[in-house]
Amino acid sequence: MFNLLQRIGKALMTPIAVLPVAALLLRLGFGDIFDGHIALIMKSAGDAIFSHLDLLFGIGIAYGLAKNNDGAAALSGAIGVLIAKAVYLSIDKEVNMGVFVGIIIGVIAGTLYNRYHAIKLPEFLGFFGGKRFVPIITAISAIGVGILAGYFWHFAQSGIDAFSNAIIGLKETGTFIYGTLNRLLIPLGLHHILNSVFWFQLGEYTYLQEGVQVVANGDLHRFFAGDKTAGIYMSGFYVVMMFGLPAMAYAIYLNTPKHYRKKVGAILAGVAFTSFLTGITEPLEFLFLFVAPLLFVLHALLTGLALAAAQMLDIHAGFGFSAGFIDYVINYKLATKPLLILPLGAVFSLIYFFTSYYTIKLFKLTIFKEMIEEKTIESDEETQAFIAALGGEDNIIHTDACITRLRMQVHDSSLLKDDALIRLGAKGVIRPDRRSVQVVLGTKAESVAEKIKAFLHRG
Repeated sequence: MFNLLQRIGKALMTPIAVLPVAALLLRLGFGDIFDGHIALIMKSAGDAIFSHLDLLFGIGIAYGLAKNNDGAAALSGAIGVLIAKAVYLSIDKEVNMGVFVGIIIGVIAGTLYNRYHAIKLPEFLGFFGGKRFVPIITAISAIGVGILAGYFWHFAQSGIDAFSNAIIGLKETGTFIYGTLNRLLIPLGLHHILNSVFWFQLGEYTYLQEGVQVVANGDLHRFFAGDKTAGIYMSGFYVVMMFGLPAMAYAIYLNTPKHYRKKVGAILAGVAFTSFLTGITEPLEFLFLFVAPLLFVLHALLTGLALAAAQMLDIHAGFGFSAGFIDYVINYKLATKPLLILPLGAVFSLIYFFTSYYTIKLFKLTIFKEMIEEKTIESDEETQAFIAALGGEDNIIHTDACITRLRMQVHDSSLLKDDALIRLGAKGVIRPDRRSVQVVLGTKAESVAEKIKAFLHRG
């Protein structure tokens, strides 16, 4: 189950990757940048994505879970979502599963593809065998999902509503819990699943689209639909990613021995600027996650505190991709009190710096123990070095990657050479079980995965 949740978390990145474009289109369609038909076109294009998040999730998750990311799985996910929705709405028009129908069908379609994509049927049914069988069996399964949802989803919906009201009722405390858990789940790769609830399901906002009432669910969707109360579970991330983490990076730099600072400073400057500009934080977080977990727990608590503080100041600022400077500028006019993020960020940069600096000093934490000896290896040699560090060609079953991590299936994870992977630039190695491995590499993870797959394919 843990391995499945990790794979779902990774698969969620495929549909989520489309959202920055949708958010940008909606932003351009608000009428203050373009007017008339151009604004309408932009808004309609953005709405087309946000209005069909369930379909997007069904396609993306099925595609992400399928072996070799096959298109037949994606098609099956789309068919499954359309059928399941049609069935449960025919039973009860009040049922609203939101993105959950996409997640459920995506998991089913991806799993069925992996099991049946090579199935052989009797000769007279041969045309429907193999990959063609997957949309058929998914469609049948989707009917079952639709029937169950039509009669029983209102119980689940009541539970989700109760959870939503409980978290919202806790106000700043609930936001603090969410922010802290969001960071603590990063090592397990499960923060995307938590985000899918808060950003795409929590809360409800009704708005008019071409004269028809449309319901937007989730903090992110509601924010871009024009809900001024949304953005609670996103605003504080600007404080952390633009100010807090770069300040922590500076604290780490000052605690590094002087004769290593030039090399370490180049690494820290790169990952800190990435966090500030784009909101991609994992390359920085994984620098200290494994070697100084106490520092990561401090970061998680400060993230929760930043989100709670932003809510206390009534700041409502969302993002399409992540809480970096690019999203801050693009979405500035949609936000409520976005200017307050700057002084709040300045305060938290000081909090992050001093708490990090003295935590490292007091507990004598060494962040760059092995990375100081990091060396650069040329492309093909680097690929071979990665394969050797992963236990050799015979140990590798499957290679994949998300934005910042290699996600490997191996015969025996104990054969991995952590020191060699760290010398190749890894920030850490996670072993959820004996056959699953995650190697945190930063933004080069996907290119390394492709090189490994190409090298193994060449034999």
